[in-house]
Amino acid sequence: MDLTSKTLLAKNIAGEITLAAKPRETMRKWREIFGISQSELSKKLAISPSVISDYESGRRKTPGTSLVKKYVEALIEIDEREGSNVAVKFLVKPESQAILDIRELLTPVKASKFVKLVEGEVLANSGLMGRSLMGYTIIDSIQAILKLPERELRNIYGQSTERALIFTKVKLGRSPMIAVKVTHPKPAMIVLHGLKPEKVDKLAIHIAEMEKIPLVVSKIKTDEELVKKLRDSI
Repeated sequence: MDLTSKTLLAKNIAGEITLAAKPRETMRKWREIFGISQSELSKKLAISPSVISDYESGRRKTPGTSLVKKYVEALIEIDEREGSNVAVKFLVKPESQAILDIRELLTPVKASKFVKLVEGEVLANSGLMGRSLMGYTIIDSIQAILKLPERELRNIYGQSTERALIFTKVKLGRSPMIAVKVTHPKPAMIVLHGLKPEKVDKLAIHIAEMEKIPLVVSKIKTDEELVKKLRDSI
């Protein structure tokens, strides 16, 4: 894993921890996601396992940003030593201009809540709003057509297909839905951004209904606002 990718991943994880309502629980969850014991992590950080235990259990005050940074970097470096088997599941190549953002969620988010977060209107399969999402990917649809190789399409699904694929700069919505129809696996939700609900092509809605994938149109004004809103909210 190159240095730029490692730095980007570390920043994303550290941000999750720092902004979490309960940082200690988020620290523990990330350690468990990486499958690293407190003992192994403590050796890497050259501190006592009890110190890590105290932070993760809340017996010590919430760690500062400096410790969080070292904690996250240690997780990634230990994983890298073993072949980066966990990190690659969360990694988005920076050179992939088609992917604006991708995230794995530590706790499931109901589809109905996600629709509210993107200020969305459901156009198909409103009865499936009870399903849970484990992540989301924001895709520049124009860049995806021009620059995203077919072999890299699997990267948009991150660790789980139980996620929302959000396509920006959409004119009619037909192309993203046709792409989803002919590829596997399938996402848990499709969000279109950049057009009004009444402008969505009827074929796009029909495909969503056939594939039993909720189709949503986000009314957030810009790509930047969309990325920030989701980053700040979940």
